Amino acid sequence: MRIEHVAIFTKDLEKMRTFYETYFDATSGEKYHNQKTGFQSYFLTFASGSRLELTTKAHLSPRIAESFGYTHLAMAVGNKVAVDQLATQFVADGFPLLNGPRTTGDGYYEAVIQDPEGNLIELTTDTHSDSGGDIHG
Repeated sequence: MRIEHVAIFTKDLEKMRTFYETYFDATSGEKYHNQKTGFQSYFLTFASGSRLELTTKAHLSPRIAESFGYTHLAMAVGNKVAVDQLATQFVADGFPLLNGPRTTGDGYYEAVIQDPEGNLIELTTDTHSDSGGDIHG
């Protein structure tokens, strides 16, 4: 079993699509737009085959607009050097570095940044010494 994709609501669909294409080499599919409901989305595919769906809707219900449960995306970017380089690039481009780079208690080497809308992204190595991952490690 595997996760097929993760979906997140976004305020600025195009800005978020460009962000993931630029920094994570994602390839975007065609924009889906449901004219009846106003729902729009892009599926982004990464080199590993994993996918992220970015979604938006003109009028979100209060339940969706104030929902919680999303914690972070963990993006395996290669080795420690790659984590360090990408973290440095994010800071240079004005994105906040919230934590790291460091080795966590559960064996991940990671740096935690935010995307343009404040979603947490863990930049991790491709391998770790323990299963699981947590920004609180």
